[in-house]
Parts: sequence; structure tokens; C-alpha cells
Amino acid sequence: MIRVTENFRKIQDLLAKSAREAGRPEDSVRLLAVTKGQPAAAVSEAVSAGQKAFGESFVQEAVKKIAEVGRDDLEWHFIGHLQSNKTRQVAEQFQWVHTVDRLKIAERLSRQRPYYATDLNVCLQVMIDPEDDKSGVTAEGLPDLAAAVVALPKLKLRGLMCIPAVRHDFEAQREPFRRLRTLAEGLTAVGIDTDTLSMGMSADFVAAIHEGATLVRIGTALFGPRRRG
Repeated sequence: MIRVTENFRKIQDLLAKSAREAGRPEDSVRLLAVTKGQPAAAVSEAVSAGQKAFGESFVQEAVKKIAEVGRDDLEWHFIGHLQSNKTRQVAEQFQWVHTVDRLKIAERLSRQRPYYATDLNVCLQVMIDPEDDKSGVTAEGLPDLAAAVVALPKLKLRGLMCIPAVRHDFEAQREPFRRLRTLAEGLTAVGIDTDTLSMGMSADFVAAIHEGATLVRIGTALFGPRRRG
């Protein structure tokens, strides 16, 4: 049996410890609990333990889960690849989107965000390891996309996100996260301020924290293998 509450406390302690070791305030890193493939009951247990922010990758699964668990005082983050035909549901159901990688998607989210809702928090997904054929805007295309997103109504650009290739050595893990931080600093230099680096998962979040991560996306270490149902 997976002990979500116990795991949650251990992870929070480790986040604080990693932040201290990196010379950062303990509260400068937030846990984004990745709940794709997990049942609503597991999410509810994490809520009872004190977790507030949850990440989902599949729209239909997420919408059903949000209806079961609720949204009061919770943050729902969409962290999966976003197709054009799914943007309306994401714009209506979520508070954050981490995977905007092209202007078309941003424009659809802007148009479809309900008028009564607060601005949708957006991170731009950067293809930090181009050879891996992952989604994301290139480093070269990032400044133009960021400038365009900033100008759109009902969206608030919060920062950058990446999913690097798997690396097992700690120093090697740090390298792509360092590049993402440098790209964020480049945006600041041209007047586009951000406050979020969404980077690091169960296997590499300590390295990400050492390079400035503000949101780490952790699923397996918190919930165990995906269970569904």
C-alpha cells in the first residue's frame, strides 16, 4: 500500500533540504503533485496531507478527476502535450498550463479562457534537448513567442518549463536546467519578467532545485506507480 501522506512529508523535507543546500530559502520551491494515472482517492489523500497543486497530462482524465476531487483552494496544472482540439477544456478547467510551445495554442487559450475567470497562468515549454524530438519551442524562437504571449489577453506568462533527456549523473542533470535558467534570464534582459521555472521530476528534482527550479513535478515518488481507476 502506497502511503501518500508519509511520502508527502518526506518529499517536503527533501525539497527544503535541497533548497538550503543550494543556498535558497526553504519555501522557494513548490511541489506540483503529478496525478496522471492516479485515482481520485489518491489525490484526496494528498489534499488531506496538505498538497494544493496537482498536475495532469490527459484532458479527459483530468476533467473527470477535477469533478470528483473539486477545485476549491486547489490549483490544477495541465502539464501534457496540448492539442488544438483540447484547448477549450484546458482554458475552462485549469489555472495553469505548462506546455505552451507555439503561438496558435496560446491564441486559442486566450480566446477560450472564460471572461469571468482569472488570467490563465502559462509556462512556455522549451525544447532543451533538441535531439530528443520532444515538444517545445526552440531557444532561438523563445523570445518572439514570449513577447507574443505577453501581449495576449487572459493569459499571464509565468515562466519556462522543460523535460530534458534522462541523465543519471548529478552534474549532468544540472546542465539542461542551467540552460533553461539562462534562457529565463535572457527574457528578463529584454524586459519580459518571469517568476517560474517548472523543471525537475522524481529522478532529477534535486539537480533542478540547485539550478533554480521553483516548481518540481513529482508523481512516482509521491504516489508510486500509476494506478488509474
